[in-house]
Amino acid sequence: MRVPTTKGAVTEAARDRATGQDPRGPTFVASIFDMDGLLIDSEVLWHEAEIEILGALGVPLAVDGCRTTKGMFVDEVTAHWYGLYPWGPTPSPAEVAVTIVDRVIELVLTKGELKPGAEHAIDLCAGRGLRLALASSSQYRLIEATLAHFGLRRRFALVHSAEDEAYGKPHPAVFLTAAAKLGAAPKRCLVWEDAPAGVLAAKAASMACIAVPEPGEGHHPAFGLADLVVSSLLEVDGAALDGVARRHLAGPAGPAGSVGSVDSVDSVDSKDLTLSLMTFLGPGRRCPRAFAGDSRRLRTCRRHSWWVRRKWRG
Repeated sequence: MRVPTTKGAVTEAARDRATGQDPRGPTFVASIFDMDGLLIDSEVLWHEAEIEILGALGVPLAVDGCRTTKGMFVDEVTAHWYGLYPWGPTPSPAEVAVTIVDRVIELVLTKGELKPGAEHAIDLCAGRGLRLALASSSQYRLIEATLAHFGLRRRFALVHSAEDEAYGKPHPAVFLTAAAKLGAAPKRCLVWEDAPAGVLAAKAASMACIAVPEPGEGHHPAFGLADLVVSSLLEVDGAALDGVARRHLAGPAGPAGSVGSVDSVDSVDSKDLTLSLMTFLGPGRRCPRAFAGDSRRLRTCRRHSWWVRRKWRG
């Protein structure tokens, strides 16, 4: 019997880590974290900034209104509210977005806090040798300021923002690009999210997802697609990760609720995205721009034209 050399063993081990073929069973090779509301208790800070700045422009915004755009890129948020309550030619929605981000950075640096279990979750994944990334809808300047403030930047091999993508969450681009830059197959990635849009983005990317909804938001139908839903990051341990991996990687079709297998942004199927959008909107809810449709037929709206390139035929 041939005894493998040390070099061969190292190569085989490296290949196993890259493909997730761990002798102990199915496993992940990368872990991708959201930031706002998951690692950082910043959702309330976003609400404060949006209500303060958009309210001064005449937008009748309250916390419930802020939650309807949770997880979206800030430029999309200001464009959405401008479409509903136009405040004149100046300032532009893009300029308002800059002002909001400036205010959020100020609030994070003065009264921001880590979410319970944030470092625990990062340590858990790092201890298993997973490649770590942060993929957020926030702009880079907010991400970098926040991570530096809390001393977390060095923990991530990669930081990626939806600022670099054509579309924010719930489109899966931000996660697919992060996985590609890590050199990890999407199916072998575990996403940590707190927002419905983020959960949908993860599942549309064929990734596993652990969801940590904010109190009072766990009823959203999108969380039904997550592989595990917990009330705190502190609830997740090694056994929980193993369980998620076994269920998600059990077969080529993936777990119930998975929406197929994709390798890149270009390979995302419009039917899968349509189904995800239907879940995101829920019965009777309307798209931020004029959306018309029912559970069997969708008509393209301006903001979600990338979701519905063709009508869903069931």
